[in-house]
Parts: sequence; structure tokens; C-alpha cells
Amino acid sequence: MEKVLILVNHDVVIYNFRKELVERLLEDGYEVIISSPYGERIDDLVQMGCEYVETTISRHGTNILEELKLLAHYRKIIKEFKPDVVLSYTIKPNIYGGMACRLLNVPYIANITGLGTAVENAGIMQKITILLYKVAFKKINCVFFQNTENMQFFNDNKIAIGKNRLVPGSGVNLDFFQPLPYLDNSTTEFVFISRIMKEKGIEQYLEAAEYIHNKYPNTKFHICGFCEQAYEERLNKLQEDGTVIYHGMVRDIRKILKKTHCTVHPSYYPEGISNILLESSACARPIITTNRSGCREVVDNGINGYVVDQKNSLDLIDKIEEFLNLDNSTKKLMGIAGRKKVENEFDRQIVVEAYISEINDIIKKINGIVAIREII
Repeated sequence: MEKVLILVNHDVVIYNFRKELVERLLEDGYEVIISSPYGERIDDLVQMGCEYVETTISRHGTNILEELKLLAHYRKIIKEFKPDVVLSYTIKPNIYGGMACRLLNVPYIANITGLGTAVENAGIMQKITILLYKVAFKKINCVFFQNTENMQFFNDNKIAIGKNRLVPGSGVNLDFFQPLPYLDNSTTEFVFISRIMKEKGIEQYLEAAEYIHNKYPNTKFHICGFCEQAYEERLNKLQEDGTVIYHGMVRDIRKILKKTHCTVHPSYYPEGISNILLESSACARPIITTNRSGCREVVDNGINGYVVDQKNSLDLIDKIEEFLNLDNSTKKLMGIAGRKKVENEFDRQIVVEAYISEINDIIKKINGIVAIREII
């Protein structure tokens, strides 16, 4: 039985956005091993039939000893499980997983889920990370990119030239995220669904919520996601005065989308393709997001939502007001247009088939080499 080892930095990364790929691999007879820090979704993956290896990753740490420990850990589990192919997602699994695969001569496929601030912003960290990527990806079989800007960055820096392939983000499960009935009531409700951090545009969202809610009392502004400590006090205050409604972490966002009219994602974080924009559009909800790579790909301005300038609260306020001035049937049509767009361009099965194609090619080459050796 062929083995696939998957390296991730969080259980949600694999379960929420790659579950269909795991299911397909298991159906096709592959043994699937997951390397990740423990989280509640790991139990679900094990129930599906995966093996699990607990892995400690300091997601934002830069301690060289911790990084070397991670490299050694990946090398150890690759030697132990002897996978035929290794898949990785996010920066640290990509880099240190790639190095381990190169050392052990194991076929390897990486996915660039976004550059991250350390790589996007010029400086010493960018130079170091580029160098690490060059070392890690020297013998890589394929690098999946989620947007053309990220792919161009790697090409410009001569990383894995000729090994890249563009996929539509993580795609979206169109069966799970079905169109939801559009509400027709006197209150218009917006939602921000993301990690509550500066780069995801929470400052702009809160400023817009304060202004719009004061001017239009029949509006509501929901917030879902893990709150970084820096925003806890402000969020509590705005919730107490009725400006926002904070739901914390939400396991099934369809419950929130069901009662909201528009998803606002004013992110300027260097991501691949925003999953929340894909999921909201699949549920037939209009979107308002920023004119940056990873976000603009999902919105046709004025058709299924609006594009705003990055870090621009006034522009966001203007677009929210423009949305509020639409009649309900026009808002509903925007949502329908969003659903059609993701059906045509962002179906997760496109991503699954791309992976299966690359993995099968690798397995064929391995089997061909084995057959030649047996003949010799």
C-alpha cells in the first residue's frame, strides 16, 4: 500500500480545507499519515482512517534550536513511515518538510497558502526565508500556488522554476456550503469571520461598524473568530454598547451566514485565496473585500460584491453604504452571482484532481524505477 504523509501546522488546515483530498486518498487505497499539533479535528481524521503523529510547531517563533528540532522531527517520521509522497502546507512545514525530503530523497509536493508577512515585507527575514525556500525546494516535484502574485514572487526569486502549478486556492466544498435563503427583513446584518488581528482588517471593520451603526441603527455587525489579546478590551466595550456582536470561535459558519446579508473581509494579510470569501460566496452571500491578491480573485466588483482599498476605513464605509442603499432583490442577485462564480472557478474538486494527478505521476515513476531495477 502506497503511503502519503501530510505535514500541517494546525488540525483545521487539514480537516476544514483538505478533508476531501484525504477522503479521496483513502478511497484510492493510500495509507494517509497526518503530522500536526494536536487539535479537536485530529480525532475526526483518525476516525476517517488516518494515522496521526503529534508534532510541535512554534508557528511564529524564530528560535533556531526549535527550528532544528522540527527539521529533525520531520526527518525522523519520514524515516519511520517511509512515505511514497509527502504533502505540506504553510511556511514551516513547507520549508523543514522540504529539507527533510531532500535529505532523504523522498518525493515532495508543497502548497503555498500565502507568503506571510515575513516574506512579503522586504528585510532580513524575507532574505532568510527566500534562502530557506531555495534549499528546501531544490528537488521538489511540484509547488501548488493559490494566486498568480505568489507564483510570480517565487519565479522572480528563482525558486523551484518549472515546478509550479496554479490551483484555485483550497477550493470550496459546494455540497457542504449550499446557497442559503436570503433574508428579507428591516435589519441588515454584516459579518467579519477571521482571526481577529490587525492584518485581517479588524481595525477597518470596527471603525466602519461604529460609524454605520450610529448612522443606520437598523444594522448589525457580527464578528467570529479567535481574538488576539490586543483586541479583547475594545471588542468587549463595543459589544457592551451594542455596536458589534462577538460570537467567538464558530465551528460551523453556515449558522452565522444564514442570518447575515453580507460578509466583510477587509484583509491585507498576504494569504493565498481567502477561504471565508469562497465559503460565503458558495452560500450565496455578497462579499466586500480588499483589492489585494488572495481577495480580489473572488469578487467581481459590483457583481457579487465590492472591492475596497487596503487599510482604508472611509472606502469601506462608502461601500457598505452603497450596499445598504441597494434593494433586497439586488442584494440577493449579488449572492447568486457569487455562487455561480465559485461553482465555475473554485470547486474544491478541481484542487483534489490536481493533487491526485501529481501524486499518481510520482507513484508511476516510482513503480517504473522499481520495475527497471527488478529487470536488471
